[in-house]
Amino acid sequence: MYSLSAFARSTLCAALIAFAGTASAEPTTARGLRAAFDPGLQRGLEHVVRDLGLAEEVEAKRLALGLVDVSDAHAPRLAMLNGDEMMYAASLPKVAILLGAFAEAERGRFPLDGRRLEAMTNMIRYSNNEDASRVLAWVGEERLIEILQSDRYRFYDPAGAGGIWVGKNYGKEGAYRRDPVRQLSHGATVFQVARLYHLLATDALLSPPLNGLMKAALSNPGIRHKFVKGLERRPGVRIFRKSGTWKDFHADSALVEYGDRRYVIVGIAEHPDGGDWLVRLAAPLHDLVVAPAQLAAGR
Repeated sequence: MYSLSAFARSTLCAALIAFAGTASAEPTTARGLRAAFDPGLQRGLEHVVRDLGLAEEVEAKRLALGLVDVSDAHAPRLAMLNGDEMMYAASLPKVAILLGAFAEAERGRFPLDGRRLEAMTNMIRYSNNEDASRVLAWVGEERLIEILQSDRYRFYDPAGAGGIWVGKNYGKEGAYRRDPVRQLSHGATVFQVARLYHLLATDALLSPPLNGLMKAALSNPGIRHKFVKGLERRPGVRIFRKSGTWKDFHADSALVEYGDRRYVIVGIAEHPDGGDWLVRLAAPLHDLVVAPAQLAAGR
């Protein structure tokens, strides 16, 4: 686990020096990733779900899954189940607050000092609610909604399936604005979360130095459950993730790196056993991406 103080002294300084002359990333849309739908990967995802006895949960829309193989940055492969189903995602949308902070930093509106980076990292790595509310206040509640719906990101479509939504801080206060699609305070579709991580993985989410800082905040998960626990059986993986849990709602999202393979995995469940489902899904979905490449290399 890296030291935040060392991170603030070295990584931050190097990144900000590089950032000084870097232009903002170009606007992006959802069309590119949707066009990457891969029938073979889709069949594999469905097979894993059937083998684990979770097909009925998918059918009942109690489980949504997204998988993107980004090993070839120029030819991603997408598979998903209930990918555009808007679901309550608990703390997972804190990744959107993190994006909002870096997007504002890119525009010179958010100073990335040690105090703010520490709060941003605690919000993600340990899912600290006080720090999440603090960072959200720094970005601005309505400003974050603007960023998520902006032409640049389009992570939430009020006239379509929805997407990633933050309409409440992570304190005891009520929601200040619920999402137009499902009236959720903290919601997400697995497609839009997968799309966010895909853009992060390909350095298209932010300018490259800030992309690196965002990955650093998502690294070294401090809560070892769900996908992280499930991937403990696959030593050698590097995980950049944000999860969420509240009552019967369980969510996880991660960019996983393993040798020359990289993939995005997203799951949201509404069931008392949803957290266990995500543990059980992690290793076989990892193998679905990694094993074919290993077999090809062996041949």
